[in-house]
Amino acid sequence: MTTKTDTYHIEVSGLSIEVVRKDIKHLYIGVHPPSGRVRVSAPLRLDADAVRMAIISRLGWIRRKHAEFTNQERQSQREFVTGESHYFVGKRYRLDVTERDAPPTVRLLNNTRIGLSVRPGTDRDKREAVFHAWYREHLYAQLPPLLAKWEPKMGVTVNEVRIKKMKTLWGSCNIEAKRIWLNLELAKKPNVCLVYVLVHEMTHLLERHHNDRFRELMDNFLPQWRTYRDELNKAPLAHESWRY
Repeated sequence: MTTKTDTYHIEVSGLSIEVVRKDIKHLYIGVHPPSGRVRVSAPLRLDADAVRMAIISRLGWIRRKHAEFTNQERQSQREFVTGESHYFVGKRYRLDVTERDAPPTVRLLNNTRIGLSVRPGTDRDKREAVFHAWYREHLYAQLPPLLAKWEPKMGVTVNEVRIKKMKTLWGSCNIEAKRIWLNLELAKKPNVCLVYVLVHEMTHLLERHHNDRFRELMDNFLPQWRTYRDELNKAPLAHESWRY
């Protein structure tokens, strides 16, 4: 069975707003990181004027949330040289780069420094690739125990979890394939952020939409999910070219 949806954009008081009309009971307004993108899920029964009036009635709240994301701390573009700061599981580390004729490695040197070892002459993009491979390895290592905990608790089965850099989402779920994608950026965030995003996407295996039932399921599985979501959204964002 397919669900009828209709997506369009409107402008309200200078804000570009995405409106998704679908077969739901209530209207929901969301302001999403990192750039403060505004998205409205509206029931099919509401016409365009009713949707616009609902947005106008929440305009003060929308502007406050939008300003929070616009003013949020962002990292400048990283060059992967000694002295830079890089985030890992919610902590900021100083990068120490060494060159040697051996396979590249990344490792924690202590509580304040990360070591990156590369071959002489390795350029910035290849250094980044090495660093991101280390992030990816870390995230994949976290997944088996997390799935072993949450699958029986939630009564769902995940066939596959993949990791990639995503410009629009922290995570996504292919419900039919039971496949979850996680954003590589989660390696920079506290571990509770990974838990929140994973459980969020697993909940979509039980409820496709972000509706009352979805929130009730999240409250049941992970009562502190709103706190974790806030932690995710307040952490420093990647370079401003990485946007939702």
